[in-house]
Amino acid sequence: MGTFGTTNHRNKKLAAVFRDKPELVTALPEWMLPQKHIEAYQQMQDLAIVEIAGRDSVAAAVCAAEQNGYNNLLPVYAYTGTEYGQWQSVPEAVGRLARRLPQVRVHPLLIVGSPEFWHTLNGRFISDCVERFGKYSPCPGCHLYLHSVRVPLAGKLGNADIVAGERTSHNGAVKINQVKNALDFYSEALGFFGIRLNMPLAEIADGTEIEKILEMPWQQGKEQLCCSLSGNYKKCTGATGVDIEPVMRYFHEFAGPVVREIVTAYMQGQIPEHQRIASKVMSQWMNQK
Repeated sequence: MGTFGTTNHRNKKLAAVFRDKPELVTALPEWMLPQKHIEAYQQMQDLAIVEIAGRDSVAAAVCAAEQNGYNNLLPVYAYTGTEYGQWQSVPEAVGRLARRLPQVRVHPLLIVGSPEFWHTLNGRFISDCVERFGKYSPCPGCHLYLHSVRVPLAGKLGNADIVAGERTSHNGAVKINQVKNALDFYSEALGFFGIRLNMPLAEIADGTEIEKILEMPWQQGKEQLCCSLSGNYKKCTGATGVDIEPVMRYFHEFAGPVVREIVTAYMQGQIPEHQRIASKVMSQWMNQK
């Protein structure tokens, strides 16, 4: 099994997957994840999946490896419905991680994703969510998706931990999808499936501390893919109006039950009927009105 060192041919195939965004959660193609690699990963007691994205995800992987003794890191990128930018920033982030931790085995990058899963949590039911919860932002559901869409792979590989770069504060700036209550919910959602969500940066607010962990120049929010809905919960003044009550209701009354049923289906080897599941959950509330 090779360590990091994505060939041009493999990277072109990964870029094509990112471009086309197929349903890709459990049955990854042989060229991306050979059966012999699956069997090898299943035997590793020090394996962790890294939610590869931007700067914070790499810093989180560094911290997790140093704090938890992970000697095998498997970078996994998950696509959503709203990214734009240069694909090359993703394998470059993996390269930065490998260079920062030369003593740790950083395995070849994988990609997972489900446009239908993402759309179900963050697009199709917006009108219902606004009516039901009063306020709505797609960001909390998107982060729940990003964590949970990796769960079937983590389960297949022996319930590997998942490392994420969530932070409750960014130099004082608060993101509605990264408040402590939200992070606790993400952890509980994955814990339901026996998967640990390791968030070693959660309490690090100072961006200079991230730079110290990385030991390399990398500005916050730079050299990574972007989201077309970024900052949607901010007012025109730039102020963040964080109202956690509608977010937690969204999690507990809608997204949580939907994710449990969808991920359970994936882990049973099925392709879920995402919108049917969500419609059932939402209709239960509508019928109680």
